[in-house]
Formats: sequence, C-alpha cells, structure tokens
Amino acid sequence: MKTFSATPADIEKKWILIDAEGVVLGRLASIVAMRLRGKHKPSFTPNMDMGDNVIVINADKIQMTGKKRDEHFYWHTGHPGGIKSRTKQQILEGAHPERVVFQAVKRMLPGNRLSRQQMTNLRIYAGTEHPHDAQAPEVLDVKSMNKKNTRSA
Repeated sequence: MKTFSATPADIEKKWILIDAEGVVLGRLASIVAMRLRGKHKPSFTPNMDMGDNVIVINADKIQMTGKKRDEHFYWHTGHPGGIKSRTKQQILEGAHPERVVFQAVKRMLPGNRLSRQQMTNLRIYAGTEHPHDAQAPEVLDVKSMNKKNTRSA
C-alpha cells in the first residue's frame, strides 16, 4: 500500500466558525492552528495547504490564565533604539484586539511560506458580526471540547 499524498484536486476546504468568548487564548490558538494546517484530516499532506477557512468571532472577549495579560508583545521599528512593546491588556483594550489572537495562532505555525499562505485562511473579528454568512460556516464549539478550554473572568 502506498502512502497517500494529496494533490490540489483532492483538497476540500470547509468554513469553520469559532466563538472565542470565554475561551483560553493558548487552547483556542492551538485548535485554530491545527484546523488551518489541516492536521485534523486523515488525508493530511505536510506540503499542501489543506486546512479549512477559520472565522473567529468575539476575539476581544478572550481569556488568559495567570498574569499573561501583563506580558508584553515586542517589535522593532527598524530605527536605532526603536524597540517598542505593549501588554496584551493594552492591545485588547485598543483599536485592534484581534491582533492578540492573530499573533498567538501565527506563532503556533511553522515559520515558512506555506504557513504564511495558510494564515490568509484565518479571519478574526473583535465583535459578533462577520461578513461570511454566505459561506455557511460550520460552528465549532471549542468550549465543549474540554472543560479547561474555558475560564470565567
């Protein structure tokens, strides 16, 4: 028996909707990263973009354990002395709270061209509204998968 290797004709992408309200950030990010890569499919091929299109809503209502809200995200402007940082709490309260979820998912994927392509299949929204109703996304209930996935305030 030969090992199955998917071709572009074999790939079937679905649309998945995940509600992030009350879900722990790292657990959500690992589930989303697995769905983006397609590792949940029996026909997974590591060199193909087999993952589903994932929509995450309520990204501003994400939960974190411990003191992780006080941890910093760092970046550099490219100028001398241009190191900058914001805490996760500041980003969540700012104009783009979905960036916390985006960075968490991005850092759970390998750093290569395929992962950058797979990240284009991720759509994150701070509120409950999203413009993808026409795709009829399947709801994936992350909260009911494991009791550790949720956390009250």
